[in-house]
Amino acid sequence: MWAAQFVKTSQRKWITSAGLGTMGYGLPAAIGTQVAHPNSQVISISGDAGFQMNLQELGTVAQYGLPIKIMIINNRWQGMVRQWQQAFYGERYSQSNMEKGAPNFIQLAEAYGIKGVLIKNREDLTSSMKMIMEYDGPIVVDFQVIPDSNCYPMVAPGKSNAQMLGV
Repeated sequence: MWAAQFVKTSQRKWITSAGLGTMGYGLPAAIGTQVAHPNSQVISISGDAGFQMNLQELGTVAQYGLPIKIMIINNRWQGMVRQWQQAFYGERYSQSNMEKGAPNFIQLAEAYGIKGVLIKNREDLTSSMKMIMEYDGPIVVDFQVIPDSNCYPMVAPGKSNAQMLGV
């Protein structure tokens, strides 16, 4: 959802599940896109929980040498689920924290023979992004972000798009 608001792209260069809540969509969609457009730069942007839905597809990326840039926005939560639990359910967080049991994404990438990069602070972002985009091959980037940041605008249960929160 954040990527849809902040990433600038041109027509026919953006593939999304369009907010349908399809966790796990990003990496398989990126694989299909890369296979269909082998000479294009493909970037997958997923939350950490969504990425975990299909992390086994790193095997496909490695097997076929697909040069996908896999960006994981890691807040250690099922982000949108946590946001709804905070906003509409009195902060009763149920099964949305992903910290315990989450893999080390860098070690996971390396287990598949894929380069992994950890970004923990804003100061490392600019220099790291240059290297990431110039890297010739698949790469997994674990962007560790603030755990309780919310993504707006959003539509409350039972409300219409004309009544969005955070607009």
